[in-house]
Amino acid sequence: MLVVEDEMVLRMRAVDIVEDAGFTAVEATNADQAISVLEARSDISLLFSDIQMPGSMDGLKLAHAVHERWPQIKIILVSGQITPSSDEKPENSRFFGKPIDSKEMIAELQDMIGAGTLEVVSGQAGLTVNPTRPSQSIAEETLTAENDSLRLLLEQAGIDAKLLLAQAGIDAKEREAADKLQKLVLGELHHRIKNTLATVSAIASQSLRTATSVQHAQQAIEGRLLALGRAHDLLMQVSWASAGLEMTIRNATEPYDNKGVGRFAVSGPEVDMGSGAVIALAMTLNELCTNATKFGALSDPSGIVKVDWTIDQASQQLTLIWIESGGALVNPPVRRSFGTRMMESLGRQLNGTVRLAYPPSGFIYTLEVPIASLNK
Repeated sequence: MLVVEDEMVLRMRAVDIVEDAGFTAVEATNADQAISVLEARSDISLLFSDIQMPGSMDGLKLAHAVHERWPQIKIILVSGQITPSSDEKPENSRFFGKPIDSKEMIAELQDMIGAGTLEVVSGQAGLTVNPTRPSQSIAEETLTAENDSLRLLLEQAGIDAKLLLAQAGIDAKEREAADKLQKLVLGELHHRIKNTLATVSAIASQSLRTATSVQHAQQAIEGRLLALGRAHDLLMQVSWASAGLEMTIRNATEPYDNKGVGRFAVSGPEVDMGSGAVIALAMTLNELCTNATKFGALSDPSGIVKVDWTIDQASQQLTLIWIESGGALVNPPVRRSFGTRMMESLGRQLNGTVRLAYPPSGFIYTLEVPIASLNK
């Protein structure tokens, strides 16, 4: 199944749902990548795509293009903002709103394609789940209630604004223009919050999936949500416009740096990044810092982390290297954790590549991406 989603954490969650249904997932971050995958492979049975995506076409246009060229491929569309009508969707395609109920989606995938053969073995030995009320179901109910509350707040905001405009004596044309502007702003706000809630749901699900105990899961979820919050704080400072790469790195690593000690050496030319790249990089840096604190350079008082990046002007390619030294001897991990998957996924998110190296002297993370991809 081909999963197309530009948000890194949400894409990882969708891949898990596909694998839990018993199928193999192939990932793409935009429509152009998806078409390239379909042109190169003949074993794709289903397209699982978000509707809102950057690039040459959105998910709806991608769905129609796929249906026209590969009519045998079944299609599922998802969105947290748009609900397409039956006329807007390709024939026999299905739509689901975000946040996605994993059990419902797994059942839908198996109904459309048949029972999968891929077996996913859980490593959650220390977790206990109430079989009468699964944790994911509770999370979905909570998110639904929060979304309903948000909708009511936005509606009330609209009513209040209209009363204020009327009291101010603004004429009908100005009021109509103000209403249109307000609807645009509130619509964007609602979309951002629903996307954030879906991301939070995915973080919780991913963290619980690989946790060895309830305490481990709690710490992982708290750390990842704090990282997401810090990234949003940084974007608020620049009004959700571009933020600098150095500022993003220092903001993400500051909570892990002992004041006055300087455990991080950060250097490189100034590079502006769009909001999508800022959030994805901030979440990845949180995983790097967490792993360094548990197993790497930050687990020892003498350990340091060096973060350097350079730009190849000819190819317009950025290379960022995270090098740890002075910590405990490094051993390669025995399994791919959520954190490791997130580190690797950042390269795909930004149309680049990621390399992870585990020399005994210290872990090394290398990211190579086109400069243009950082503006997402």
